[in-house]
Amino acid sequence: MEPQSLKLQSPFSLPVDSDSKATEFRPLQISSPHMRAFHLAWLSLFSCFFSTFSIPPLLPIIRDDLKLTETDIGNAGIASFVGSIFSRLAMGPACDLMGPRLASATLSLATAPIIMSASLVTSPTCFILIRFGVGFSLANFVASQFWMTSMFSPSVVGLANGVSAGWANMGAGVAQLVMPQIYYLLISLLDLPVSTAWRVSFLIPGLFQAVTAIMVLAYGQDLPSGSYKDFRKAIKTPEENFSEMLYNGLTNYRGWILALTYGYCFGSELTTDNIIAQYFYDRFGVNLQVAGMIAASVGLANLFSRPMGGALSDKMGRSFGMRGRLWGLWLVQTVAGLLCVLLGRVNSLWGSIAVLCIFSVFVQAASGLTFGVVPFVSKRSLGVIAGMTGSGGTVGAVATQMLLFSGSRFSTQTSISLMGLMMIICTLPVTFIYFPRWGGMFFRPSCNTSSSSPEEDYHLLHSGSDDKESLYK
Repeated sequence: MEPQSLKLQSPFSLPVDSDSKATEFRPLQISSPHMRAFHLAWLSLFSCFFSTFSIPPLLPIIRDDLKLTETDIGNAGIASFVGSIFSRLAMGPACDLMGPRLASATLSLATAPIIMSASLVTSPTCFILIRFGVGFSLANFVASQFWMTSMFSPSVVGLANGVSAGWANMGAGVAQLVMPQIYYLLISLLDLPVSTAWRVSFLIPGLFQAVTAIMVLAYGQDLPSGSYKDFRKAIKTPEENFSEMLYNGLTNYRGWILALTYGYCFGSELTTDNIIAQYFYDRFGVNLQVAGMIAASVGLANLFSRPMGGALSDKMGRSFGMRGRLWGLWLVQTVAGLLCVLLGRVNSLWGSIAVLCIFSVFVQAASGLTFGVVPFVSKRSLGVIAGMTGSGGTVGAVATQMLLFSGSRFSTQTSISLMGLMMIICTLPVTFIYFPRWGGMFFRPSCNTSSSSPEEDYHLLHSGSDDKESLYK
């Protein structure tokens, strides 16, 4: 009778562990605080992706209006990711200090006016600066992943992270699909000239982003127990420990490997979002709306592909421990790289669309698998590790854009195939990730554990274990 009475006294609608983190993930519910935080997190990040990728589907129009060169377009694409690199690095420690809710909403409110000011662009330089500023909003990804890890138990955290990020990433696909429609509606219904219609279009993503930020502030909750500020006061966390937390995160080699891996799954996805509409428009001669629809398939695949990666990570973890999570990540991302190589070599329209869709599923699943490993790298420096990994995604996108898609060194189709080779090569270091308590891809654990169950071992993240090698460094 005692367990039953304890269950009845629980203030939560979902079953929770000893840290009040939900042990079940029910995305069709909106119960507070766990599932409400989930829906606020993905919707807020969705609006940021929508804003950032509202520009690429209109590039053929903007290019002609502003007289942009291929170099200008390439530099603008790079700029959109450079801003995200620094903001993602900063967002991790910001979440550790003030909590994900306040950090996320502050950044969204600060960057919403930037995308709206795209309506004032008159020169290539201004265009590049706008893309740079808007890119900062993608740092909300780090806050979202931090928030999910704060709300959900290790047994479902891979799935929660995967669904949250996957649904949010659909903002890029929806932008590819919706922005051309908004542009044509403004022309047909309001009879606006071309030069005015594309400018007015950017007011919508900015307003959407601001509204979601206000919702996060009004209805969100940092932790199952309440606000992050109250939590820090309760545990009396000394401010001077921040430097130690930052040091422990930055010196953890596992975080750097995951950052590299993420740079060539999510980074490759970002690069694809940036170039694919124009690629189909120029190479296969489809019109702007059709190119946008094809490009939208990349982002919209996140509805199921990234969550599938998170669920696969949890499944592999339950069956094979950390070794399963790492093998799953390496295998899925390597297949994504092979598909990317093939995408650049297919010469037919429908063949390219088919390979693009399959590639999108695998590359996004690899992103979900990456963040199925991140929560286990460091408990104390979680925000730093998440920030490092998240910024790695945009560093990979910048490197790929600069090396392969800026200027006319390679044709776009050749560059796409080379991007696939880079994905395969940059996934290999996953084989070097090793946890003394859980092992790695090829080696067993070097520490004795009190339980033979890999899933129970994962709960050591919450048991106050003094295994500093696996938890705190």
